[in-house]
Amino acid sequence: MQSLFEPAVVAVVGASDTPDTVGGAVLRRMQAAGFAGALYPVNPRHAEVAGLPCFPSLLALPGRPDVAFVASPAATLPAVLRDAVEARCKAVVLLGTAAGSQDDNTAALREDALASARHAGLRILGPNTLGVIRPRHRFNGSFTATDVKAGTTALLAQSGGLTSAMLDRGAAEGLGFSCVVSLGNQTDLDFADVLDFVTHDPATESVVMYIEGIRSARRFVSALRAAARIKPVIVLKSGRETAGSRAASTHTGAITGPDEAFDAALRRCGAVRVDDFLQLYAATKYLASRYRPVARNVAIVTNGGGPGVMAADRAGRVGLTLATLSPATMDRLERELSGRWSRDNPVDLMEDARPAAFAQALDACLTDPAVDGVIAIVTPQVMTDPSAVADLILAAAGRTTKPLIACLLGDTSIRAALPRLQAARIPTFRAPEPAVEAFADIARFYENQRLLMQVPGPRSHEEREPDVEGARAIVTEALATGRDSLSPMETKALLGAFRIPVSPSAVARTPSEAIVLAQQFGFPVVLKANARGLEHKSDVGGVRLDLRNATEVREAMLTIERDLQASRPDLGVDGATVEPMVVKAHGRELILGVLRDPVFGPVISFGAGGRAVEVFRDHAVALPPLNAELARALISRTQVGVTLSAWRGWPAADATALEDVLLRLSELACALPELEVLEINPLIIDEAGAIAVDARAVLSKVSAISETGRYGHMAIMPYPTELTTGWTLADGRHVTVRAIRPEDAAMEQAFVRALSDESRYFRFANALHELSESLLVRFTQIDYDRELALVAVVDEDNAPEQIGVARYVIDADGITCEFAIALADAWQGQGIGRRLLTRLTEAARARGLRTMVGQVLSHNSRMLGLMNAMGFTVGPDPDEATMRRVVLDLARVA
Repeated sequence: MQSLFEPAVVAVVGASDTPDTVGGAVLRRMQAAGFAGALYPVNPRHAEVAGLPCFPSLLALPGRPDVAFVASPAATLPAVLRDAVEARCKAVVLLGTAAGSQDDNTAALREDALASARHAGLRILGPNTLGVIRPRHRFNGSFTATDVKAGTTALLAQSGGLTSAMLDRGAAEGLGFSCVVSLGNQTDLDFADVLDFVTHDPATESVVMYIEGIRSARRFVSALRAAARIKPVIVLKSGRETAGSRAASTHTGAITGPDEAFDAALRRCGAVRVDDFLQLYAATKYLASRYRPVARNVAIVTNGGGPGVMAADRAGRVGLTLATLSPATMDRLERELSGRWSRDNPVDLMEDARPAAFAQALDACLTDPAVDGVIAIVTPQVMTDPSAVADLILAAAGRTTKPLIACLLGDTSIRAALPRLQAARIPTFRAPEPAVEAFADIARFYENQRLLMQVPGPRSHEEREPDVEGARAIVTEALATGRDSLSPMETKALLGAFRIPVSPSAVARTPSEAIVLAQQFGFPVVLKANARGLEHKSDVGGVRLDLRNATEVREAMLTIERDLQASRPDLGVDGATVEPMVVKAHGRELILGVLRDPVFGPVISFGAGGRAVEVFRDHAVALPPLNAELARALISRTQVGVTLSAWRGWPAADATALEDVLLRLSELACALPELEVLEINPLIIDEAGAIAVDARAVLSKVSAISETGRYGHMAIMPYPTELTTGWTLADGRHVTVRAIRPEDAAMEQAFVRALSDESRYFRFANALHELSESLLVRFTQIDYDRELALVAVVDEDNAPEQIGVARYVIDADGITCEFAIALADAWQGQGIGRRLLTRLTEAARARGLRTMVGQVLSHNSRMLGLMNAMGFTVGPDPDEATMRRVVLDLARVA
């Protein structure tokens, strides 16, 4: 990736002296940017292009190219790729239509060539890409028509057209970028790869993305979570509607998943989604400023009542809160403004406000603890000089760390003020609505960080441990007999295996059997048609409710059979299911379920249940795994969630019971990759608890996500409970080894602080005394798909103390990991380190990794002895003379 984004040698294949061709434009963009490396045009038809020597092929270049930009005809692509591999080029960028279309005669040949190039280790960006721009490195490998300033925001987009539009509009307002990547069709390099690069790029402080589709949900989610932990990420995704999804798929050849699952993924990743190009651009302007995300309490200061009301209206619609000004602020404004203001938020200074009034109001609001940020709306008036107010805004911004957004209405009167505000990186807008929306989008990022922080850990089931093997047996038997669905009885048994309360039921094949079962359950009862393939029984008269005696049961049984034979003769009716009639005076009917999204795998659904589900469409979805806070957040995004509280004389429903059902469903989704659909409708809940009344399940043998590993069907790797182990010491104390969790941050910090200077130096190779906040987040909020940290904890259940930690991080090749280990000084030499490292290597091997590597200081003799004892190869480190490089062949040791 370094070769692509910071190359020393660049080749342009298809370069020409014609400036309006792709090859000609890219070459001239590179020259105009002042690229300091070697630049080689490649075209067999020319000896010189743009004043540079031109070469007939990549193999004829005097130096090995880091990256080759390919703009030659599609028919030449196989030969160009072969030359790139032979020339040991590290990356190629397939500009525009260099790879041709998907339906011409040579498409298959080009696809084979692309596959061979990837197999040989050549990284490919595109095709259908506009290129790559790194302004700070004077590197513009694109055919955009715009010069790009250096900035702090990375722009990653699938659409070359949208990329060009963003750059063109940004240039007019002095907006700069740290990195611009047009990904095109993502034949090889995709959003995950590029996100990983910009996440670790010190020049990038924030990321904006335009997405049409993604190919690997697990890799995308992992990369996005890693990025959003340390940098704001804003996303615009097309394809909200079905027609838009089809268009996006046709345009990029990408897989476009249903929109709700994508929204759920972004929330869980801590990123923010915007609805349109204008919002994306507004958010980009905000991110280019000096400000970071904050909460939602905003103050509006204006000299125009109408614009202030417009801003307040939009704030309410996008979820912002108009801050309640403190009594001290109110008194100060009343005193300094001599009563000439609205005495509320928005702070309306009236049309005749002098610039000094703006200064007083801005300072009062910005120093109010209840205010998270201020939007200053300036309208041109005779008494209000916009240029003078702009200077006061600049001064106020210099005295605060809170966001201060400028909104200057008009045109002629504000032209002189705009460049000064933009040059000072003050977010500046020309209308109230985009200013408010930009503030709201960034505030949502602040809130979504709470969801990102949630890493569901192991649940303490005590005697209610789920019967996972029993559930798998039900699914395996159904698939073995060629069925793709479970019967209602089997579905309830599946729920019961995960300790979800279900109403009892039994199948009766004759009226007499139905009467016997009804008497056993107790009247009233419900009869439901028992017919394979019948999904919505009530739609065809297959349900009879509130049957109160034997006669009603007999008549209902006969009526169900007769009606179904008349309306659905294709179904083989096999009697009816008899269940107790669940009657709850304060019961709320809900629908809960698991649905496998084609891109993101299983999603958990919650909403209003009953027969009118499709009418009201009140539901929300979330990606598993869940914990209690994530479950509560899911419930809160629905209207029916409000009715679960005490309401019009009804007692509050048992929230704990509902959360438990959602967490059980999450466990079920994690454990059973064959599950295509599971629906509980209704789940009835009241103050006494919850019970699943009806349920259905659909199965599939094919996993939607083909990643490797135990949880390959999921977009987010669950907490690896299976790695937990432990032993009891001679003094009776218990040592637990388990994966680290976010709530371990304080324990991890205390562990590092307690290390001796020597131990800290052996671990970090510098004089670090404690972990910075960013390092602490990095060490405890980990993505278990990319890395693993095992902590050894003494007395976990009482006064837990961390005594050691061993971790690995997977390299970009996907088969190698780098490890590190540290032990508390008092616990060294007791075999703890060996146990920790053994458990870590076992986990790496189970993950499919082949090699584990690390660095050990040459004078750390105790650690080097452990390495030798555990089978590591110890040798010199080619990059650090003071280090020894240790390597473990995981396959050989196994």
